[in-house]
Amino acid sequence: MDLNPIVLSIPIFFLLIGIEFVAERITHRHLYRLPDAIANLSCGITSQLSGLFLKIFAIGIYEILYANFSLFTWERNFVYWLALFLLADLAYYWAHRMSHEINLFWGGHVVHHQSEDYNLSVALRQSSLQVIWTFAFSLPLAFLGFRTLDFALMSAFITLYQFWIHTELIGKLGWFEYVFNTPSHHRVHHGRDPKYIDKNHAGTLIIWDRIFGTFQEEEERPTYGVTKPLNSWNAVFANFSHYADMWNDLKKIPYWSDRIKYIFARPGWLPEYLGGYRPAPAIDKSAYRKYHTQASLSLSLYILFQFTVCLVGTAWFLFKQDAFTLGEKSFITVLISFTVVNCGVLFENRAWVRKAEWVRIVTYPLLLAVLTYINAWPVFWYHLSAAFLLISGLWFYHLQQKEAR
Repeated sequence: MDLNPIVLSIPIFFLLIGIEFVAERITHRHLYRLPDAIANLSCGITSQLSGLFLKIFAIGIYEILYANFSLFTWERNFVYWLALFLLADLAYYWAHRMSHEINLFWGGHVVHHQSEDYNLSVALRQSSLQVIWTFAFSLPLAFLGFRTLDFALMSAFITLYQFWIHTELIGKLGWFEYVFNTPSHHRVHHGRDPKYIDKNHAGTLIIWDRIFGTFQEEEERPTYGVTKPLNSWNAVFANFSHYADMWNDLKKIPYWSDRIKYIFARPGWLPEYLGGYRPAPAIDKSAYRKYHTQASLSLSLYILFQFTVCLVGTAWFLFKQDAFTLGEKSFITVLISFTVVNCGVLFENRAWVRKAEWVRIVTYPLLLAVLTYINAWPVFWYHLSAAFLLISGLWFYHLQQKEAR
């Protein structure tokens, strides 16, 4: 079984999301929208899937440096763990900050900020590519002699800590705010109001923002999201949209020196001859409207059913990942990614997704049946594939018939 603390915490994540959702219903706060929540969780799924390949690469480099070039040998005592926590948290701060201040790196982090809501599901909205740009910030810890597994566990703890701060149901917390990252501080970080942009990059300790000049107190309620809204529920597109925008900008820049500067400059930068830096626009809160798509109750329930099946299957796959070869992992990753894309785009009612959904409804149970035959699995899997085909096919056909009327 995978010992990744993030994967092991999945049941707790969903329990807390459920509690927040019930509290939202009781208090009439309107914190959740189904398409947005599914898009957030879909990005979390694609992030965990990409992590099966990219995090092995990042941890592998750390282990090579630790095993061959570490400068110190520590006893695993209180001082060791305290130093590891402080240095790992500091490394997180700088990796996070640079993910906001370098255009190329922002493309690997922007996914986490695209939601225009703010709730615990947003904590799970993670990029599939961020680790490519940020893992190097932690490599000095390998030279300092912190063991690879210990570093991985501490990094997971810093990540887990940040789950609870993605909520609007918890206000300010008094003295705790001076030292630790809190929901109030992190709401600022997710705001796209000009005064809130690129503030409060802390993982666990807000002291880093106070020391390095990036701290901002929460004043008026933030407007969440990014300055150029994604306007899509497609989790895969969410991971590449910023790079598509970068490509379009790069084609307009005639000089290689300016192209390189654009890649590593702050997001929004352009040469003066193309208009110069594009600051975050002010927000007219009275006119602001979140991205919204119309979906019938029956379609929403269908998508929720399909996504739940996908979520259960993904959780099982992540828990059992060690039993699969690299090729099998890659194939399953493609199948799951296809599903989450369909679940998001069905809310957008695009014509192509109807055909794509029929392909998925037919091919997935057929594939399961073939694998059951080849591997001599229990007959239960035949029944499951037939049930999925029957339920999904009839349900989706009925939805299309209703739309045609």
